[in-house]
Amino acid sequence: MRWALVKVSLAVTAMVVVAFAVPLGLVIREMARDRAFAGAEREAAAVAPALSITTDRAQLERVVASAGSGTAMAVHLPATGGEQALDIGERRASDEDIAAVRQLGRASTSTVPGGSALLQPVALSSGEIAVVEVFVPESAVTNGVGTAWAVLAAVGAALVVGSVAVADRLGVRMVRPAQRLVEGAHELGEGKLGARVPEEGPTELRLAAVAFNSMADQVVQLLANERELAADLSHRLRTPLTVLRLNAASLGDGPAAEQTRAAVEQLEREVDTIIRTARDAKPQTAAAGPGAGCDAAEVVRERMAFWSALAEDEGRKWRVAGADRPVRIPVARADLAAALDALLGNVFRHTPEGTAFAVDVHNGEDAVIVLVSDAGPGIADPETAIARGRGSGTDGSTGLGLDIVRRLAESTGGDVRIGRSVLGGTEVRIWIQLDGRDCPPRRRGHRGSVRRRRTGRGALSFNRSRSLP
Repeated sequence: MRWALVKVSLAVTAMVVVAFAVPLGLVIREMARDRAFAGAEREAAAVAPALSITTDRAQLERVVASAGSGTAMAVHLPATGGEQALDIGERRASDEDIAAVRQLGRASTSTVPGGSALLQPVALSSGEIAVVEVFVPESAVTNGVGTAWAVLAAVGAALVVGSVAVADRLGVRMVRPAQRLVEGAHELGEGKLGARVPEEGPTELRLAAVAFNSMADQVVQLLANERELAADLSHRLRTPLTVLRLNAASLGDGPAAEQTRAAVEQLEREVDTIIRTARDAKPQTAAAGPGAGCDAAEVVRERMAFWSALAEDEGRKWRVAGADRPVRIPVARADLAAALDALLGNVFRHTPEGTAFAVDVHNGEDAVIVLVSDAGPGIADPETAIARGRGSGTDGSTGLGLDIVRRLAESTGGDVRIGRSVLGGTEVRIWIQLDGRDCPPRRRGHRGSVRRRRTGRGALSFNRSRSLP
């Protein structure tokens, strides 16, 4: 498309330049010719008064010398009163041309070697007709024509080059968004759900980019909904499994009781395998281009609304802070939702019923921190808990929840820390970097209070004295 537009622009501009430059060049040539002959007519007119007064050779020679330029003028007097015809100056025109001018009584031009000759008839006092000849060299006729044509050619070439450059830029402006749209479609087809395209270019392509990004967001949202459904189903399965395990423990001894307990344990292992397989197969949906990212506050409110119903059933107090205003982060909405579900699911899974929990969102100048804390027993070995596949060591722990959270934070240049919360239990801190992925992840081996190194405008402040409602 780009080169086709350039070719069309080149052809159209070339035709326009030729259509205007050729007639203009011919007009310039005619103007130069008219200017040269107009000067010759003025020189001839300067001799006419003297011819009407006298025909003396000496006087006419002085007049011709003063009126003409060198040998460019000649005067041809006819034979009168027995006197022979007289020629003053160099004759260039033929006798036939001079005789024709005398007979017709009007000026004419004739072609002579080296240029043209203007023949101007002048009436003498005797009634005879004298002819004034003015030589117009070819150089005078074409004076300035070559320069004017060169200027026209340069202007035409500049117009052609300029039109090609403009057409090329217009072609790039149209083709580049189309290429990005094609590349984005290929990436999305290959499973890179974070693929987005810039919403720029002509109106039609910009609308196509908006539609593509909206479609990709819907695909990611559909997958997120599937994962939410899987998390919901897994929780529904774990609750009756816990009841079965407790009931099986009260059956006492005996083959039937042992078989029941073994069946419950096998069923729990199968459920863990399903959860682990589903999380391992999670598509990569991290923010990878324009149009990606989400509002962390909105996602937190949405997920807390989901888990609050279960919290009420189990008598858990909960609190959300810092989610009342938009907080943009460079993380896909589905990924942040999955990370929050993993952390909140751990709270419900590994703390007794009635244990309080909280979610805090802190928005800084170059980072956003999400804190998920609870009042449970805590985690004895945070390093082991955050390592992939190890889990907390308790029953029903797949070890992948915290790893999902760690990968999300490190994809932005941030990290994850586990420590003791002000509620007395576990606190998981997710540091999400806002200035892109160029920042290296922080070392997980360093522990300490969660604070910003800088103070002043945009600094993060953490009020740990807040209590649950």
